[in-house]
Amino acid sequence: MPTTPQPPRTETLRASLSDADDRIRLNHWMAPQQGIAPRIRIGSHWFNTLWALPIGAATLLCLIALTQSLRELPGVEAFIRKHPAIAQSAPSVDSGFPWWLQLQHFLNMFFMLFIIRAGLQILADHPRLYWGRDCTPGTDWFRFQVPVPKGRIWTAKDDSVTLPTWLGIPGLRHTLGLSRWWHFSVNLLWLINGIAFYALLFSTDQWRRLVPMTWEVFPAALSTAIQYASLNFPVDEGWTRYNGLQQLSYFITVFVAAPVSIVTGLMQSPAISNAFGWFGRLFNRQAMRSVHFIAFAWFVAFILAHGAMVFVTGIRQNTNHMFAGVDNASWTGFPLFVAAMAILTVAWLVVSPFTIRHARLVQRAGAFMIGWIMGLAEGWDPRSQLTKKDISPYFWPNGTMPDSKEFDELVADGFASYRLRISGLVEAPRDFSLADLKAMAKQRQITTHFCIQGWSGVAEWGGVRMRDILDLVKPTPEARYAVFYSLADGADGGRYYDVHKIENMRHELTILAYEMNGTPVSVLHGAPLRLRCENELGFKMVKWVAAIEFVADFADLGAGQGGYNEDHEFYGYRMPI
Repeated sequence: MPTTPQPPRTETLRASLSDADDRIRLNHWMAPQQGIAPRIRIGSHWFNTLWALPIGAATLLCLIALTQSLRELPGVEAFIRKHPAIAQSAPSVDSGFPWWLQLQHFLNMFFMLFIIRAGLQILADHPRLYWGRDCTPGTDWFRFQVPVPKGRIWTAKDDSVTLPTWLGIPGLRHTLGLSRWWHFSVNLLWLINGIAFYALLFSTDQWRRLVPMTWEVFPAALSTAIQYASLNFPVDEGWTRYNGLQQLSYFITVFVAAPVSIVTGLMQSPAISNAFGWFGRLFNRQAMRSVHFIAFAWFVAFILAHGAMVFVTGIRQNTNHMFAGVDNASWTGFPLFVAAMAILTVAWLVVSPFTIRHARLVQRAGAFMIGWIMGLAEGWDPRSQLTKKDISPYFWPNGTMPDSKEFDELVADGFASYRLRISGLVEAPRDFSLADLKAMAKQRQITTHFCIQGWSGVAEWGGVRMRDILDLVKPTPEARYAVFYSLADGADGGRYYDVHKIENMRHELTILAYEMNGTPVSVLHGAPLRLRCENELGFKMVKWVAAIEFVADFADLGAGQGGYNEDHEFYGYRMPI
């Protein structure tokens, strides 16, 4: 009489976990894959954005010629005399450029270096942008990757591209675990610096420099633009008042682009987006990624234009103002400017090599800085607010598929012999067949899947509540974590696993799913069983679940970071953002 295959014992599963290096081992990392020049879709046609360079140069030359001709017209000259570069009714600033403004200006430059480069690295892991909720191939409006190949399995990881190490942080393909630590940690410092800037700005008269106080700023800005474009620059009075164009651009950057960047960044989080209900549905993750990118493009354009104007309108005077706080004809500020640029250059050159060599240190430092924020976000209610009409027509596949005789045999018999072992710090260890799980109360939920790489998709999941599982196996008071072992190995060898706090297992929408969109979960998406934990990013939701173990600590599992991607790709084990 044939015997029922026994699920793997905990000792066997633990032994199948692999250690990981504390640095990026280039010979073990994903092979490089070059992207393409960025393209924008207008209607049904894709346009190479590199054409913007010659077109922009030609447009600029034409603009210079046009405005120089316009300035010969009496009406235009009369307009400029009536509306000089500075709105005449705007109040002046009497405090010059105080030390705190100089310091925060430098810190802002320093932080933006890391934020922009790490942000590009994150984008390179799913190098496509969409306006709709879904990430169906062909619906993107921006990409720097080829169209999704047809006739083969193309995972989200396959879609990632390599950036040069001088551009991204750290530049290698699929290193968003590390780039996210840089991006979020430095964003926190940038936010703190920004709050201090707002407080000091409005407790002094410096706010008058940035905030328009009269409608005259708009004709003044147009007048300024005409004068700049004609290469006949207006008189600079920046020590006391910015011209109209400066004031509007600074106001947009400080009071519009910065808050928009923060809000759209946070709304890409599963915990935050799901908790905000209708607001999260309306301002879905993909729309927020697109707006976030547009805000990023504004910052880059502002930095480039601002840097160019510093040189064009008078390097000595401008560096005296912002780096020395003096308004005279000396060269006092220029050496300080050179020193600041040297610091930025050194930071630019060393950050990628440092990250590659000390990847675990970057991971631990990032977890120290923002791990507590991740922990707070985990406690938010991951409610489901979606309906069947929201289900995505396409759901990106991802992960390394199981490749073993054991799994092939399970697939061959329709998972009839599958057994889920639940053990560890529980009063009643149990083995469940798939039939046992399907006999329990089923929960259906329509939720958004938030992949750490940036894509998302909506599906209806059906399965058994983890709360019901916990009621049956009765974790002991010492049990603090649930370890999910997969039937698949990770990309770098060794069994895939991930760790969740036990509190997360009691959330209303945490289930072991065996159905997707009303049919059994496919092998590609995690059959026979996958975890759904809706306040976390997708890599935490282990597919092809083999066993669950309840433990007091996870330091002795794998490399001790709380999961396979945490060990090998330097993610964080708490990832609701």
